[in-house]
Amino acid sequence: MPHPAPHPPLPPPPSRPSGPALPPRRSPFSPEPYTTWHLIRAALEALAGGALLLLTYTGISSAVTGLPRGGKIAYGVAVLLTLVVRRRFPVGSLLVLAALAGAMPPAGLLVAVAAYPAARQLAEPRRRVAVLLTASALTMLVASVTARPMAVGSWQYGLALGAMLAAATVIVPGLVGTAAGQQDRLLRALRDRTAAAEQARRLADSESRIHERSRIAAEMHDLVGHRLSLISLHAGGLELALGKQAPDLRDEATLLRKATRDAMNELREVLGVLGPLGRDTGTNALTDATGTRPDIEALVEESRGGGIPVAFTWEGPDLGAAEGPSVRRAVHRVVRESLTNVHRYATGAQVTVAVAHTDDEVRIAVRNGAPPRPPAAATGLGTGRGLVGLRERVALLGGTFDAAAAPGGGFDVTAAIPTGPDAASRAEPLPGPPLPDTTAEEGAVGGIQGRIAGVLTTVLGMGGVALMLGLGLGLVSEARPGPDLAERQEVQVGMTKDEVERSVPSDSEAVRAAAAGRGPAVPAGTTSCLYPYVGGSGGDGTADEESADRFAVTRYCFRDDVLTAIDHFTVPLARP
Repeated sequence: MPHPAPHPPLPPPPSRPSGPALPPRRSPFSPEPYTTWHLIRAALEALAGGALLLLTYTGISSAVTGLPRGGKIAYGVAVLLTLVVRRRFPVGSLLVLAALAGAMPPAGLLVAVAAYPAARQLAEPRRRVAVLLTASALTMLVASVTARPMAVGSWQYGLALGAMLAAATVIVPGLVGTAAGQQDRLLRALRDRTAAAEQARRLADSESRIHERSRIAAEMHDLVGHRLSLISLHAGGLELALGKQAPDLRDEATLLRKATRDAMNELREVLGVLGPLGRDTGTNALTDATGTRPDIEALVEESRGGGIPVAFTWEGPDLGAAEGPSVRRAVHRVVRESLTNVHRYATGAQVTVAVAHTDDEVRIAVRNGAPPRPPAAATGLGTGRGLVGLRERVALLGGTFDAAAAPGGGFDVTAAIPTGPDAASRAEPLPGPPLPDTTAEEGAVGGIQGRIAGVLTTVLGMGGVALMLGLGLGLVSEARPGPDLAERQEVQVGMTKDEVERSVPSDSEAVRAAAAGRGPAVPAGTTSCLYPYVGGSGGDGTADEESADRFAVTRYCFRDDVLTAIDHFTVPLARP
C-alpha cells in the first residue's frame, strides 16, 4: 500500500474571549431572554388593557363608587402592571388579578386574559385545579370583605358578586385553557411519536443495510477468498517447480505468489469494513483478547522482532466486555494498520504507540519519525485504502480519526473512540436517503395560521366573557338584598352615618340625579347627603292613583357624619 499523501494542517480553533460568559438578561415580560420586542409588546398590552379597563368601568361604574379618584388610578396601574408580567409569572399574576377583581369588578375581563394562559401552561392536573380554586376563592373572599367599605352592599351581596366573577372570569377561561393545553400536549406527543416511528424506520433500514453488507462480505470471503487461496497455492507449487526446471522464471512465480498474498490481505481489510464490526471473517477473527492491552503488546513485540524500535505506553484500565467488541476491534485495527505502514514505508524509524482509556473514550496515537534510509520502491500492489477503511470504521463508532505527515518527516495517526453508555448515540448514521426537513415549512405556515387563529380566539373569547360578565352582573344586581334585618333600626336625627347606612338601602346615583334641583333646600352646614332607593311613588313610599306619575325620594343629610335632617319629597317620573 503506498504511503498516504500528507493532509494539510488544520486551522487553529477560534480563540474564545477570556473570562466567564455573562448570563443572558432576563425579561420581566417573558420567560425568554430580554429583547426589545418584549418591551414593545408589553406597552401595547398595557394600552389595550387600559382601554378595556376604562370601557368596563364605564359600564359598571356603580360598583366602584366607594373609591376616590386617586385610588381608582392606583387600582388601574396595579392591574396593568400585573397584566404585562403574566407571561413571566402566570400563576402569581392570576392570583393578584383575581384579588383585584374581587375588590373592583372592572378588572374581570383582564382576569380572564390571565386565567386562560395560566391553565394552558400548567400540565399537572392537581396544581392546575389548585390554582383555579385559589383564584376563585380569592375573588369571593375579597369581594365579600370589601363590599361594605366600597359601598357596594352587604357582605352576602359581595359574596354573590365574587362567586359570579369567579365563575365568569376564572373558572370558564380556566377550563377553556385546560382543554387547549391538553390539545397542545397531545399534538406534541403525536409529533414525537411520529418522529420516533420515523427514526425506527431509519434504524430498520440501517439494520437491513448492515445485513446486506454482511452478506456481501460473506460472499466475497467464500468466493473470492477461496479463488485467491487456490491461486496462492498453485503459485507456490509453480514456484517450487520452476526452481528446478526453469530458474529464470522462478522470480515471476514468486511475484505472483506475493501479489496473491497482498490481495488476500487487502480482501480481509475490505471485509472488515463491509462485515459486522463485532464478527470479522478470515484468519484474524475477533477473539476475547482482541484490542486488549496484551493484544496490543503482542503487536508491538511483533514489530520489535521485525527490527522496528517501538515504545509502548498504556494509560487507564484495560478494555473488556463492557466496551464492546466493536471498540476493541477498532483499537486493534488502528494499531496494526499503523505498524504495518511503518514496516512498509518507514523501516527502522522510531515508533511510539500510546493508548489512553478513560471513562468516556479510548484514544490511540501512533507516531513514527523519519526513517534512517529512504523506503524501497513501491511494488504498485497496494490500494491505499487501509487508512480510508480505518477512518470509516472509527466514524461508524462515533469517533474521530486523523492521519497526517508530521513536521519532522514522520507520520502521525490518532483516533478517539467513545466508550461511554451514550457512545451509540454519537455514531454517524449509515448512508441512506435523508429525512425530509419540513420543520421550516411547517413553522412558517403554522406560525401565520396560529397567530390568526390566536387573534380570532382571543376576540371571540373576550366577547363571550364580557357577555357572561354583563349577564351575571345584571342577575346579581336584580337579586341585590337590602340591609340586614338584624342591623335595621328606625332612622332618627342624631344617628351616625354608619348607623344610617346599615339601616337603609345603599346610595343610588340614579335617585341622586333625579332629585337634583328638586325638593327642599339642603340645610346649612351639611357636609354630605344620602339618596337611597326606597321604592314606591308616594311621599310615604306607597303608591296611589293620584301620584302614579311621581317618584318618592328620601334624603338624609349629615353634618360631620351625624344625621341632621330627613326630607321626604317626590319628583316627576320621566316618561317617553
